[in-house]
Amino acid sequence: MPNSPSEPSGSSGSSELSGSTGVAAGGAGYDLAVIGAGPAGLAGVVAAADRGLRCVLLDAGGGLGGQYYRHPAAELRAARPDRLHHHWSTFTALSRRLAEHREAGRVEVRLRHHVVLVQGVPLPGAPPVSGASTGWRLHTSSGVESGAGSTGRVDARAVLLATGAYERQLPFPGWTLPGVVTAGGAQAMLKAGLVLPGRRIVVAGSGPLLLAVAASLAAAGAEVPALLEAGGYLGYARSPGTLAAVPGKLAEGVVHGAALARHAVRPRTAHAVIEAHGTDRVRAVTVARLDRTWRPLPGTERRIACDALAVGHGLVPQLELATELGAATRTVPDGTLALRVDAGQRTTVPGLWAAGETCGVGGAELALAEGELAAATIAGQQPPAALLARRRRLRAFAELMAAVHRPGPGWTGWLSPETEVCRCEEVPLARITEAVQELGAGDARTVKLLTRAGMGWCQGRMCGPAVACLAGAGAGAEEPAADRRPFSCPVRLGDLAELPSD
Repeated sequence: MPNSPSEPSGSSGSSELSGSTGVAAGGAGYDLAVIGAGPAGLAGVVAAADRGLRCVLLDAGGGLGGQYYRHPAAELRAARPDRLHHHWSTFTALSRRLAEHREAGRVEVRLRHHVVLVQGVPLPGAPPVSGASTGWRLHTSSGVESGAGSTGRVDARAVLLATGAYERQLPFPGWTLPGVVTAGGAQAMLKAGLVLPGRRIVVAGSGPLLLAVAASLAAAGAEVPALLEAGGYLGYARSPGTLAAVPGKLAEGVVHGAALARHAVRPRTAHAVIEAHGTDRVRAVTVARLDRTWRPLPGTERRIACDALAVGHGLVPQLELATELGAATRTVPDGTLALRVDAGQRTTVPGLWAAGETCGVGGAELALAEGELAAATIAGQQPPAALLARRRRLRAFAELMAAVHRPGPGWTGWLSPETEVCRCEEVPLARITEAVQELGAGDARTVKLLTRAGMGWCQGRMCGPAVACLAGAGAGAEEPAADRRPFSCPVRLGDLAELPSD
């Protein structure tokens, strides 16, 4: 199984700052709480502080930057961490401005703080931020992994949700073997730990992230015998105007293409890994050509020796905190759900804004624009027209990208009845098929109740999209709906006991 589950893009790997717990100083709390220190959160908190708002920035990870700007810990003494990044100067500029705001007392940063629950609460005084008639109380937990957790509270008049996304995994026989990692996990190992998951690494799945991952692994010295895209790239040609409006994306593609060419890595479209082989770890994979629905074409299978597989099929917006508050969602062309926001990044819940991947996966450049745009509207200002236009162009490209790389329904042809779909609870395909075809389950929640799929430690982040797809194959299938849960991550019973009864 992928043994490096991807983290939300609001998480990072280095130890730069630490925070305390407890209600914010000043009694009434902050003007704005930003959840997630990735590109959207960093841009949002800096732009809000520029406009005079007193802010707190929270992130579950140990450093700033999220998955996109993940970088080595200081003790690794990396001489050139920028070599693994695009737009590194943007991150360093934001970090510098954030440090200035922290020194001036306008921003507090609390890292290694999971926001587990957000509650609407009345706060004293007139609301100084646009559209927030009341306030929010954020309940946090720290030290969850070590078991030595502690809880805290943060009060704020507005919340900007920038929690990012996690990777979508489509199971196949052998995906639970050691050495099979997510594409983002492989990139995180390299960026944060300066290590490779293997020496001969097959990269497979769907989406533009694969190009960046393969280029990074090859540049770091790995052999990449195959780079497999289950879909294709010709779909981008359906909207030449959208492509022409984002020349930076085209240039980025050219950079990745040139890097892959230098290492003799040629992307192969309409191909997928349909099985991984090995005992103690992956030793080889079976690759097959796919039809337009992603169903393997018989007779096209071939075996490739490797000691690692980096695989991912796009990203899924992380919405738990917002959907629990009742925020409306929309269906993205790739089949995922994202938060519905207006032109000012307002969700349908007053006082709750969202930016970046939570509004639909679109990359760091779009996340930066949306974070800055949200900060302007939270401060009650009209965003610059140029910023609005930039967001519009990038969002249009994101929708096109989602449509091009949407998984085809034929991927279920990779599975056998014994294939584990939920690795945490060891639920095979046969049990899910039984729940759908014989017991009448028509949605992922019912499948979960009947089989325990998605009830393990990862809470469905690894198997959830696959289970939802398999549940949708039944006769009584329902349209996908946002998963609502009272807590955004596993919480210790002791921490629950510390929550106020109201």
